[in-house]
This record gives sequence, structure tokens and C-alpha cells, in this order.
Amino acid sequence: MKIAILCASGKVGKEISKEALKRNLEPVCFVRNSSKMNEFLPQAKIVQKDLFELDSKDLIDFDIIIDAFGEWENLSLHKKHIEWLSEILQGSKVKLFVVGGAGSLYMDENHTTRLMDMPDFPKEYLDIAKANAEVLEFLRNEKGFKWIYVSPSAIFSPDLPKTNHYKIIGEKFEVNANNESKISYSDYANAMIDLVLNSHYENTRIGVIGL
Repeated sequence: MKIAILCASGKVGKEISKEALKRNLEPVCFVRNSSKMNEFLPQAKIVQKDLFELDSKDLIDFDIIIDAFGEWENLSLHKKHIEWLSEILQGSKVKLFVVGGAGSLYMDENHTTRLMDMPDFPKEYLDIAKANAEVLEFLRNEKGFKWIYVSPSAIFSPDLPKTNHYKIIGEKFEVNANNESKISYSDYANAMIDLVLNSHYENTRIGVIGL
């Protein structure tokens, strides 16, 4: 299985890269600045190339692409980046796994109200939630390749410990036995690699919560 990790030098991208290496996979990590990935050498192959400079030739040979794109300032880049990936992946054999957001998870069975639509949703996260939701809505109309959008929990933190316990959920928001929706970056990475290795999901959004 040939795996590429895009934006691998970000916090989530690094955790996913670490988890892939722990599983004896051989990911190719695409980054803008290769100096941020020195800790992964020589185990991983590092390719220094901005995501928006990638073309179909860079990605054509991969079976799996994990998209760990993240941006907090220029939020318009979220939709632009998925539009660019769609353009260069058309007709390929790849399955694209997208690190998504939790704000678009539904709060009702009819899938009309999202977590970010709730009155108590933190206003400081609303814009980033909307940007992530735009990526999901774009993918829902994607026919040119296979994709899976993986939403984390409402509380998604690098500071939480790794427990190796998580649950895959569907489109609807859920909480664990402690009435919490939270997961560490490391447990999310664990779930992502499990999905890559064993996933039967296709062209859908799923969520992951810590137990």
C-alpha cells in the first residue's frame, strides 16, 4: 500500500506520520518545509513541495492520500485546497482521507441541525468550523475519486493523552460514557491509520470520539 500524507509537518499531520511509521508503513510525507520533519528521518521519505504546487504526476502512484491540511488565518484556503486536490486527482485510483472538523456533525436524526448551528457553539471557532464544512460539502458532490471525511470530536487536543480507545461514529454527534466529546491528536491518528488499513467506508463522512 502506497501512502502519501499531505501537510505532514502540521500537528495532526505529524501524529499521523508517527502512527504510520509505528505500523511499519512507508509513508511519503509532503511538506512545505522539510526542516520541520528531521525527526522522521531516515524512516520516512520527505518531499518538500507546497500542496498548491502538486500535480497529478506527484500523486498518481499512491493508493491512499491522507489530507492533513490546516489553516487558521486565510480560511478561504480550505475550500481552495480541496478544489485543487479534486482537479489533480480526477479519475485516479486513490482513496483520499480528509482530516475534517467536528462542527458539521449533525445534532438530529433528520440531519438539519449541525453542532456549529447550536447557540452555545463557541463563536471563536465558528469561522473555522464553516471553512471545514465547506470542504465536506464540496466532497459530497465529488465523483472523480473515492474519499472519506473524518471528523474529530468537539474537543480535539494535542494535550490529551493517548488511550488507544476510540469509537467510530456516523454523521450524528455523539458523546462517550462520560458525556464527553473529546479525542487526542494521537488517538485520532491511531483511528485514521486503522481506517486506512481496514476501511470499508467510501464517499462518506464519519466521526471519531475518544472513549
